Amino acid sequence: MERCSWANVSTIDQEYHDTEWGVPVHDDRELFEMLILEGAQAGLSWTTILKKREGYREAFDNFDIETVAAYDESKIAELLLNPAIVRNKLKVNGTVTNAKLVIEIQKELGSFDAYVWQFVGGKPIVNHWETMADVPATTPESDAMSKAMKKRGFKFVGSTICYAYMNVWQRNTPKSR
Repeated sequence: MERCSWANVSTIDQEYHDTEWGVPVHDDRELFEMLILEGAQAGLSWTTILKKREGYREAFDNFDIETVAAYDESKIAELLLNPAIVRNKLKVNGTVTNAKLVIEIQKELGSFDAYVWQFVGGKPIVNHWETMADVPATTPESDAMSKAMKKRGFKFVGSTICYAYMNVWQRNTPKSR
């Protein structure tokens, strides 16, 4: 497998690319973690988030959805002092909001997995981009996901974030992968 050019930034990016990126995921906790990390990445590099990922897992109780949804103002204040994560109040509050919304979706559809995979027809999309320059920032699928998630009240789910999120849990990658 040829590595995508974006993954040549650091060893942590290479390892992530080669072992995790684009591997289909159906576990709600993992899907929630990826959603939060993609939102945290807004305005930052993915390398920065990968370096902080273990800190995020510890700070956010390994992304246990029920636990995160129950965070109160005291816990949020504690998180905002934690240098192991991105200490952005909107992003931290958004994580709690998103956890609550994932629980609503689980009650409605049975799983968060069913919700996110509906935007790609339940199976990975395999694109065949000739170069990384051909990869769009958004797609009709990411536009639809973003619109639907925003309507439910999710935070940090613009179309570009949704497209990056989709690339994490399904194979939607350039031909060079």
